[in-house]
Amino acid sequence: MSRIIVGPFNRVEGDLDITLDTADGRVQAARVNSTLYRGFEQILLGRPALDALVYTPRICGICSVAQSVACAQALADALGVTATRNGELCRNLTLANESLSDLLTHFYLFFMPDFARAVYADQSWYETVAQRFQAIRGDATRQVLPARAEFLHLMGLLAGKWPHTLSIQPGGSTRPVQRQERLRLLAIISGFRRFLERTLFGDDLERVAALRTPAELDAWRDEKPWQHDDLRTFLHLSDTLALAQLGRASDRFMCVGNYRLEGSSAVPSGVWTPQRGRQPLDPLQIREDVSHAWLRAQAPLHPAQGETQPVAEKADAYSWCKAPRLDGQVMETGALARALVAGDPLLTALVLEQGGTVHTRMLARVLELARMVPKLQQWVQQLAPDEPFCTPAPAPADGEGVGLIEAARGSLGHWVSLRNGRISRYQIIAPTTWNFSPRDQRGQPGALEQALEGAPVRRGEQDPVAVQHIVRSFDPCMVCTVH
Repeated sequence: MSRIIVGPFNRVEGDLDITLDTADGRVQAARVNSTLYRGFEQILLGRPALDALVYTPRICGICSVAQSVACAQALADALGVTATRNGELCRNLTLANESLSDLLTHFYLFFMPDFARAVYADQSWYETVAQRFQAIRGDATRQVLPARAEFLHLMGLLAGKWPHTLSIQPGGSTRPVQRQERLRLLAIISGFRRFLERTLFGDDLERVAALRTPAELDAWRDEKPWQHDDLRTFLHLSDTLALAQLGRASDRFMCVGNYRLEGSSAVPSGVWTPQRGRQPLDPLQIREDVSHAWLRAQAPLHPAQGETQPVAEKADAYSWCKAPRLDGQVMETGALARALVAGDPLLTALVLEQGGTVHTRMLARVLELARMVPKLQQWVQQLAPDEPFCTPAPAPADGEGVGLIEAARGSLGHWVSLRNGRISRYQIIAPTTWNFSPRDQRGQPGALEQALEGAPVRRGEQDPVAVQHIVRSFDPCMVCTVH
């Protein structure tokens, strides 16, 4: 048995170290260390309730809108505020703008550059892939960054700025959309759609989104050469490198639901397992275990009663990250979980065949782009410029609230308690807290720790490429992980 410490990771938001115990060319056990303590849950204590709308977006610079929306919904719940329909539409558009930009950035700039590593130089596809996806210098970067920048103009119109917008409020949005601005919004979304159809998919979004079985996906892929578009390139690499056999975790998936509109959600909530399919999600079953975190020892608590008391030295601790569990079980969250809970037939069939793997996680992210962009066009058309965009919030007093949404990387929850208009407790569980959690009091490894077990390690590798693929398939945001 030998031990490797991998880290820090490049092309990851924040700091991450992973300790790997290896034998016979395989990872036997992994321990994931979230090395950066943030302290937002302490910073917020005692502050006026609405100050949370200023502080929580600064948890992260790339998913700050997600933090804003979760915070606004938690405060709305605590204050008894119902957002206007226009306000919910603007929230959904702003959140989707950020999330889809994240999905695009992750695929092109974080995940695909690993195939340009020198370790793959003997592969027949290497020169073509390296020229396209090499970090910073690849052809894809020169195409993706302008397309992403143009798409984020949507954020400017709806939220004024990004990151750390203040337009998202408990009652909706403070930035009303004028009638003529709807045309600009539609033009921006149409431009992003053209980029996806020409470059990522090489096909109409509706045709890609309509693929329902693995056989249909294979037939679609074989219509054109693998170099024709970037999804086909990914599918070719995945087949060649057997990514469908890499990075399987617990196969228990959770989604808290997303994109509320008048009492319903465009993305449903639920739990999915291969044995039982989709089941209802009960957020009251969430507990935060700190047995292996550098936090004061206590029994696992629901976040509504949660505490975060740092302890720099503690036996058996190896991460600042808590270990959230649902009914005592390790859960995986993210785009794949959203697709499974929503009943996506293609991804359901693939997961039943191979489980949650590098292949299925990445395919779920790409397909979410195809399925969500038309939804953005519908939301813009539903905006009613002559109707209110925000309901005024009452003066904060006493109350408790929860905001549960889906960020790009998975399920995000904010729990707030107010006393005399000030914050008496604030707890946050981010997607990477779920996916990159340490072991719990029962010794259960977190989702990534499970996924890394069995990963191949080539002779002499100190930075195993298979480990890189698995870690990036979860798209970690480490600065969101610890609060």
